[in-house]
Amino acid sequence: MKLDGLLQVLDGATVTGSVERNVSDICYDSRRCGKDSLFVAITGHKFDGHRYIEMAIKQGASCIVHEHEIPFREDIAYVKVADSRRALGRLGRAFFGNPTAELCLVGITGTKGKTTISYLLESTLEAAGKSVGVIGTITSRYGNEVHESSITTPESIDLQRMFRRMVAAGVTHCVMEVSSHALDQGRVADCMYDLGIFTNLSQDHLDYHLTMEEYYCAKRRFFLDILVDERKAIINGDDPWGRRLIDETGGSPVTYGLDRAWTVSAQRFDLSLGGIRGEIVTPEGAVSVSSPLVGTFNLYNILASVAAAVSMRISMDAVMEGIKRLRAIPGRFQKVNRNGEPAVFVDYAHTENALRNVLETVVRFKTHKIITVFGCGGDRDRGKRPLMGKVAADMSDLAIVTSDNPRTEDPLDIIAQIESGIKGGSVGKVSLEGITPGGYDSGYAVIPDRREAILTAISIAGPEDIVLIAGKGHENYQIIGETKIFFDDTVVAGEALERRRLEMTG
Repeated sequence: MKLDGLLQVLDGATVTGSVERNVSDICYDSRRCGKDSLFVAITGHKFDGHRYIEMAIKQGASCIVHEHEIPFREDIAYVKVADSRRALGRLGRAFFGNPTAELCLVGITGTKGKTTISYLLESTLEAAGKSVGVIGTITSRYGNEVHESSITTPESIDLQRMFRRMVAAGVTHCVMEVSSHALDQGRVADCMYDLGIFTNLSQDHLDYHLTMEEYYCAKRRFFLDILVDERKAIINGDDPWGRRLIDETGGSPVTYGLDRAWTVSAQRFDLSLGGIRGEIVTPEGAVSVSSPLVGTFNLYNILASVAAAVSMRISMDAVMEGIKRLRAIPGRFQKVNRNGEPAVFVDYAHTENALRNVLETVVRFKTHKIITVFGCGGDRDRGKRPLMGKVAADMSDLAIVTSDNPRTEDPLDIIAQIESGIKGGSVGKVSLEGITPGGYDSGYAVIPDRREAILTAISIAGPEDIVLIAGKGHENYQIIGETKIFFDDTVVAGEALERRRLEMTG
C-alpha cells in the first residue's frame, strides 16, 4: 500500500521525508519489522517504543510514526502525531481495508462472564450454521486456526490483521471479549461493532484504573463512544452498574436479568450440580434451555447469550441446541473429579465478587464441607486481597491460602495481606499435618506452594466434600519473579485425585 494514501487517515500529522514509497506492513514491535514496514512508536506503561526506532530501521522499517522529537535520517519518512497508539488503530484499519465492516462483530465487556458468554455465543451461532471466529482470554480461533491468548484483547493492529484473516477464511460472525484496558487505550476504537454486551462490574484492575468510577467509565466508553447506537447494547439490568449504564445510554438497550421487567428474563428455572434447566422469555417468545453449566452466574451468562442471539435474529431452535451442546468452559467452574469422589472444581474467580459468586453456588449444593484453595496475583490490585481472604474464610469450612502468580512481589507478603482480611474474625488458623480425609478442623491454613496446597486439599477432603481451586482457571502457567513456568490447576488436581485413588485402593 502507498504511504501517501495510508497517511490520509491521520489528522494533524507532520510529515518529514518522502511519502512516495510502499508500506509492506505495520508494526509496533521493532522485532517484527521487515523491509519497507511502517513502525509506530508507542509510549506504553513499561516500554517506550521511541527507544527502539533505530532497531526498527535496522530491521527494514522505512517509515516511523512517533510522538516525541527524534533525530531524522534522510532515507526514512517520519510522521509526528499527537497520539501514536490512536494512530496505530487508524492506520491498521486502513491498511487491512476495514475488515470489521465485513463481519457481524459482537463485543462483550464487564468484570465477569465474558469468556463463558463468548463460548455460548460461538456454540449458538455454529448451531445456526454460521462460520464463527472468537477472540478472548483463553484462545483466539477461527476455522482450523487456534492461537493461545496472552491478553484478553490484542493491540489494535493485531486485531485488524486477525479480522482480515477471518474474513479471508470465510468467517461471518466474530465474538470477542473487550477488556477495560483495551477500551482505555483505544485498541478497539476502530472496530465496527454490531452488538455490545455489558455483563456486570465488580472490583478488579484497580491497580490500573485506581477507582471503580474510572473502571466503570472505561467500560461505558464502549457503549457511548464506540458502539454509538444504544439499541445495539445488551445490558445486565440486575447489576447496579448495568442499571446506571441503561440510564446513561439514554436510549432503549436490550436488557436481561432475573427480573421480569427486563427484555429477556429467566422464569421457572432449576439449578443443580447437574446443570441449569428453565425457560427464558424473550421478545420472540419463550425458549426452554437445558445446560450442563452450573450456578446462578452461568444462568446470567446464558441470558446474555440468548439476548444477543435474539438481537441477531438467530432461531430459537439454534439457541436451544447451542446452549445444550456446550459441555464446559476451560477453567470456568470446571469439574475435574469422577463420580464417587470429592467434587473438585477449578475456577478463574480472582476478585472478591467473583469468588463470592462461585462460593454461593458451591454453598447451594453443599452436603458436607467446602475447602477453598486460592491466592492473589502479584503486581496487581492489592485492595482486593483482604476482601478475598474474608470471603473465602467466611464461606468455606476450610480456606487454604496459597500463591497465585506472585510475579515480582514476595509471595509471603501477598499472603499476609490476604490474612489481614481473615484475622480478627471468627475463623482461626489450623494445622493440616497428619489429617485423614474429612478429619480437618474448620478455619484457614497457609500453604505458600500452590501444588502442595492443591495436593493437600484433595488428600484431606471427605468423599462428600467440595473442593474449589480458585484464581487461575484456564491458565497453564505460574509467574514467579520474571519467570513463567508451566502450572495448570486442572492437571495438578487430576494428579492429586489419581494419588488419592491409589491410596484408597492400596
